[in-house]
Amino acid sequence: MKKVFLITLITISIFTNTKAQYISFDQLVKSGSLDATKLLQSYSEPIFKGFGTGLNSGWNNTAKTKDFLHLELRVSATVAQIPIEDQYFDVTKIGLSNHIQIDPSSPSLVAPTFGGSTTSSLPILDVKDDYGHKISTFTMPQGISQYVPAPNVQLSVGIGLNTDVTIRTTPTINLPFDVGTINIIGFGIKHDIMRDIFNGDDNYGLEQYVPFDLAIAANYNQINFSRHLDVQPEYNTYPIPGSLQDFTTQKYTGTFTGKNLQLIASKQFGIFTTFISAGYQIATTNVNLYGNYPITVAPGYYQNFPTPVHISETSISGFRADVGFQLDLWILKIYGSVSQGQYLSANAGVGLGF
Repeated sequence: MKKVFLITLITISIFTNTKAQYISFDQLVKSGSLDATKLLQSYSEPIFKGFGTGLNSGWNNTAKTKDFLHLELRVSATVAQIPIEDQYFDVTKIGLSNHIQIDPSSPSLVAPTFGGSTTSSLPILDVKDDYGHKISTFTMPQGISQYVPAPNVQLSVGIGLNTDVTIRTTPTINLPFDVGTINIIGFGIKHDIMRDIFNGDDNYGLEQYVPFDLAIAANYNQINFSRHLDVQPEYNTYPIPGSLQDFTTQKYTGTFTGKNLQLIASKQFGIFTTFISAGYQIATTNVNLYGNYPITVAPGYYQNFPTPVHISETSISGFRADVGFQLDLWILKIYGSVSQGQYLSANAGVGLGF
């Protein structure tokens, strides 16, 4: 199970790791609480959207429901592509305070987001105190990847009455490489409307008259992620009187939630089933930096700021369409689909059905 989630959690940890090559909180936190929040949110927005797309993917590849107490265990992965318009942002247009100004030597005003270039010129920003004196300088991070992965593991069971229920759950796991901890909870329900109309009981000989399967499905998924941080005071700075000096409680937390409602139509041709679906999806993101953080507020001096970053947003809200297939090789199932919503994405996976 740990290996299934490792790729995604490494992706998340890249911008939560204070020693990472591309982005570190000890740089962005220099800008102060409100400005650090705006910079981190602008940089991370594509991964919030991409991850939200993945949370709402991979639930169903057919409208047909399972027989009573039949099971299916599947592992799938979604990859969302970040469009060009979400790969860059102008640091002068996100509402930064007067304490953050472009350094005269800065080669650019435009910064890559998570999905931007890994080699572009980066804005250099100066941090100034209340009197306009420069107290610190930092460079915005490079981009990392145009693609956001999101794996899923789920168990579905037929409960009768043309209805399936699905569970996605993982207890709290300490991931390797000091990535952090994760736990997952999710559930879904699917009901085949067409088989309410055409009773699919072979004893009545009506199965052959079902023209296609048509189902409605509702799904919910939440991933909670946590990682300890270690942001220390800048070199050769001292606390102003009264500032706390205990930075051991620093922690990054992220809660990513996906909800979707789908109308699914599918048709089975022997071992091959093709499907299309349309629905509405919502993804929300809550990210916080908890603990005490030293932020330089005057030349040579820092002040403690508790919980300097808080991001709470609806990352995705809108319609999505999916098209794909399911290949049924006795107990082995193979899945594939593509979807178009706010981001274009592809999903593939395998499963075992009994």
